[in-house]
Amino acid sequence: MICFVLTCTDEHRFEGWFKSSETFERQCEAGTLECPICGDRDVRKAIMAPAIARGGRSTKEPPGDGASKPPAPAGGDGDEAAPVASGAGLPVDPRLARFLQLARRVQAHVEKNFDDVGDRFATEARAIHCGEAERRGICGRATAEEARSLDEEGIEVMPLPRLPKLSG
Repeated sequence: MICFVLTCTDEHRFEGWFKSSETFERQCEAGTLECPICGDRDVRKAIMAPAIARGGRSTKEPPGDGASKPPAPAGGDGDEAAPVASGAGLPVDPRLARFLQLARRVQAHVEKNFDDVGDRFATEARAIHCGEAERRGICGRATAEEARSLDEEGIEVMPLPRLPKLSG
């Protein structure tokens, strides 16, 4: 296994574990690598400091209790990368990175396919429900009280996290 520090066009840094350097190159050319933070598929190796062995110490095992061991690679035959997100060089739990990636995909889908009605969400949802407005997907802002009221009226709503825009 080999670990590369990778980066996307938004300069998010994360680790990827690969069976070999050739496996990385093959996945990179196929476009199967993806930033776990923003979903960008333009992924490349980041500049890394070389790992130089120092005299007097074995390079096979780091000192300590083994807590610094890398995460196990993803399942399968070992050809898949196991990214570990890092915004400022600090490791991030891969589950959090995956959640953020999925949440950004949902947000992008909603922004592309739904009408943003802003603070008029509750009013517009009621109008659609009653047939007084065109039936379509909408998004916007509602208070907790408005959302409860819509639910009590049989109008399905789903709160979504609003993630900040990524730089770039």
